[in-house]
Amino acid sequence: MNDEATTPSDEQETIDPVTLEILRNQLESVATEMGHVLIRGAYSPNIKERQDCSTALFDASGRMIAQAEHIPVHLGAMPDAVDIVLQKDPKPGDVFIVNDPFAGGTHLPDITLVSTIAPNDDVIGYAVSRAHHADVGGSSPGSMPPGAQEIYEEGLRLPAVRLVDGGDPNEAVHDLIRANVRTPDEREADLRAQRAANERAEERIGELLEEHGPTLLDAFDAVIEYSRERVEAELNALPDGTYRAQDILEGDGVTDADIPIEVAVTIDGASIAVDFAGTADQVAGNLNAPLSVAKSAVYFVVRAITDPEIPPNHGCYEPVSVSAPEGSVLSPDAPAAVVGGNVETSQRVMDVTLAALATAVPDRVPAGGQGTMNNLIIGDRTGDFTYYETIGGGFGARPGKDGMDGVQVGMTNTLNTPVEAMETEYPLRVERYALRPSSGGDGRYRGGLGLERTVTVETDATVSLLTERRRTAPAGIDGGEDGATGENLVDGEPVPAKTSVDVEAGSTVSVRTPGGGGHGDPAERDSEARARDRRDGKVNDR
Repeated sequence: MNDEATTPSDEQETIDPVTLEILRNQLESVATEMGHVLIRGAYSPNIKERQDCSTALFDASGRMIAQAEHIPVHLGAMPDAVDIVLQKDPKPGDVFIVNDPFAGGTHLPDITLVSTIAPNDDVIGYAVSRAHHADVGGSSPGSMPPGAQEIYEEGLRLPAVRLVDGGDPNEAVHDLIRANVRTPDEREADLRAQRAANERAEERIGELLEEHGPTLLDAFDAVIEYSRERVEAELNALPDGTYRAQDILEGDGVTDADIPIEVAVTIDGASIAVDFAGTADQVAGNLNAPLSVAKSAVYFVVRAITDPEIPPNHGCYEPVSVSAPEGSVLSPDAPAAVVGGNVETSQRVMDVTLAALATAVPDRVPAGGQGTMNNLIIGDRTGDFTYYETIGGGFGARPGKDGMDGVQVGMTNTLNTPVEAMETEYPLRVERYALRPSSGGDGRYRGGLGLERTVTVETDATVSLLTERRRTAPAGIDGGEDGATGENLVDGEPVPAKTSVDVEAGSTVSVRTPGGGGHGDPAERDSEARARDRRDGKVNDR
C-alpha cells in the first residue's frame, strides 16, 4: 500500500452520513472484538467470568475514537494512560504497560496495556486494554489491603514501560512482575490475553485501512466531532445554573471519620463544569482517588443524563471539565494509598454528581443506588489462590419505574462469578446467594433489592473487605424511603466495612449488600404493584 493510505486526506468534510455511520460502527466493532478476545483468552475468573476489563481505540494524538461498553471507571481514565505513553516516543511494535495511579493509572490491580497501531510502519493510533488483575503483590492477597496508608503496601507499581520493544518482548519486565505477585502464572496468562486483544485491533484496523484508505483516518476526526456536537446539543437543552450537593464516605480504613465529598455542577450553554472544591483533604487510608477516577465518574453521569446512545469517544468529553483541589481525596499527592478510591470513592463521586443534577433534570435522575462495589477478596499468603469479586445490590428507583434488583450499580459493569466456576476454581463453597427482601426503599416506585452472598472458606485464608453504605443508607428521592444499609459478617459476627481478617478453614463470610432508594410518596404506590411485591417475595410480611 502506498503512503497516501496512512495520511489523512484533505476531504474530511466530504464523508457522507452513510459512510460515516458505517465507519463508526466498524471502529466500535473493533473495540468490542478486542474485549471478546481478552475475555476468551484470559485465565483468571475475574476476567474470563466477571469480565472486569475494558478495551478502546485511540488515534495517533491520543484521542479516544471508540470504546466497548465495559467498565465506566476504566474507560474515562484510559486517556490519561495514553497521554503518559505519548511522552515515551512510542514506535511501531511497542506495547507499554502501566498501572501507576500517579502517572496514568487508577489503582494498582488495574493494569493497562497500550499498543501502537502501525499496519504500514506508521503509527496511526493505539489499542488499549485495561484489566483488573486478581493480585499484584502488596501486603495482603488480592492487593487491596483495607488499612493501607501508602501505595507501597498495595502492590507492584509500574510506570509506563515497554513490555514489548519494537516487537521484541522485554523479558526483564516480565521477570519483575513474576517476582512481585502471588499468582505469577495467572498474571502472565492474563497479560497474554491483553496483548492478543491489542494485536487483534491492529489486524482489524489494517483491514479497514485496506478497505477505506485515507477516509478511515478522516473518520477518526469525524466521529469525534459528531459525538461532540450531539453532547453539546443535549447540554444546551438543559437549564443553565450551578447545582450543588454533598455526601460522605464512611471512613478510610484507618479511622471511621466521615470524609465529605462536595460538588458544584455548572451548566453554561453547551458546557458543563464540575468542581469538587470543599471536598476533604487526602486521607491516611486508601480511599484517595486520582483525578482520573473522578473524571470517569463525571463522564459517566454526563452520559447518563444526556443521550446514552451518543457514540462514546473523545467528543463526548470535550464539553466537560472536572477540577478538584490538589492534595484532596480526589487529587492526592504521592505516596497516598489509593486502591479503594477506584472502587468506592468513584461510586460516591457519581452519587453526589447525580444528586446535584437532580434539581436540573429531575426526570432523568434515579434515587440513590447501593453506592458501593462491595469488594470481597479471599486468598492465602502462599499464593495458591486469590479470589476477588464486586457484589451487586439495589439500583435506585427511577422517576417512572422500580429500581433493579441485585445488579452492579454505577462505576462497575461486571458480571458475578458463577457459583459453579467459583467452587471449581477456589477452595470456597457458596452457602447462600439470594436477594434481600425489603431492602429496597419504599415509594411510588420501589428501590431495587440488595443481595446476600455467604461463602465458606475451606482453607486457612485472609479475607479483605472494602465496602460502603454500611451506616449511611442509599437516599430515597421525592418522598421515597431510603434503601437498606449493607452488612458484613464473619462466622455470623458483624465486622467493619473495611477490614482484613485471617480466618481458619470452615469459616463463613457473609456480605449483605445495600438496597436502592425509593422514588415518590409510598402512599401513591399502585395497589397491584404492592400485591406483586408480596407475591414475588420482595417484601417481608408485616
